[in-house]
Amino acid sequence: MSHFSSSDAPAVTIPLLQQWARDGRRLVVTTAYDAITARLADPVVDMILVGDSVGNVCLGFDNTLPISMTMMNHHLEAVARTRPRALLVADMPYLSYHLSLEDTLRNAGGFLQRGAKAVKLEGGGKRLATIRALVDCEIPVMGHLGLTPQSVHAMGGFKVQGRGAEDALQILEDAHRLQEAGCFALVLEGVPAELAARVTETLSIPTIGIGAGPHCSGQVLVLHDVLGLTQGHRPKFVRTYVDGFDLLQQALALGRGCALRRLSVCCRILCPAG
Repeated sequence: MSHFSSSDAPAVTIPLLQQWARDGRRLVVTTAYDAITARLADPVVDMILVGDSVGNVCLGFDNTLPISMTMMNHHLEAVARTRPRALLVADMPYLSYHLSLEDTLRNAGGFLQRGAKAVKLEGGGKRLATIRALVDCEIPVMGHLGLTPQSVHAMGGFKVQGRGAEDALQILEDAHRLQEAGCFALVLEGVPAELAARVTETLSIPTIGIGAGPHCSGQVLVLHDVLGLTQGHRPKFVRTYVDGFDLLQQALALGRGCALRRLSVCCRILCPAG
């Protein structure tokens, strides 16, 4: 069994991440929502995202909209306590950056105070003033275009974006505007591979794809999907490398059997006549 160790690896910083992308090194990103998943991921990835996808994956919600700052702070703190070497980014949940710049700066600054090195928020041109304000306060921002889950109702569901020429041009334009506003990297979710390739080749910042084809600077996947821990429908682009759900159920069943046998032995010792 191989064992990864990050003890000698340098901490991943934003400049280092950007240099790797310029050098052509593929960036590896995954989610983590607690200490155990952070410890699993940290030795083998470049960036850990404490995503608002925790709502779907861990908390039983149908989408990310119910996630609050309180919930996100709870999960971020658990991950940050492991002191990961990977760059730690936290998702700004729905309504945490929509109401006022004061609220936005307080929420994002709170993430940094809790151990995040950067924040991620969804949206294009309408987010430019917000991004500039965050960057002016030394809060690094990762953008997110394409299929933006917090806009699921406006989009009419989880659908691929940018298929039409007009929509594709809008995403390309928004990508450049987010870069100009100060984003250090950009997530491209649920867009055609050709569009993701065009965005990537015309930006100077890294692109991180999820369901966006093979041509981005790096890829991000939900850790629970990769490990086969999620049940039900999985997006087509998700690859599972182990059936973790069934394996864990089998382990629990073995443990239950051992526990029942031990209980039976104890009962015979304590009550030999029975």
